[in-house]
Amino acid sequence: MQFTYDATHNIAYLRFAEAAGDVETVRVSEDVLIDLNPDGSVCGIELLDAGKQLAGVGGASLLVEAGGRTVTLPLVAAE
Repeated sequence: MQFTYDATHNIAYLRFAEAAGDVETVRVSEDVLIDLNPDGSVCGIELLDAGKQLAGVGGASLLVEAGGRTVTLPLVAAE
């Protein structure tokens, strides 16, 4: 999985897999779009107004839980 954040446009993207052909984008809410591969599998999720959706106590951050550990990462613009 890859997470990117565009601070200029305040958009976050979680990529689960590379797009396999023509991707269908489904809007599930005003600020959440899901990209689907032709086989119906999710290849990515786009969060508009990401700072608001992912905001932590001290500002925008991402909470990651894996392997029994929880880590909070600040959102940093992708290069």
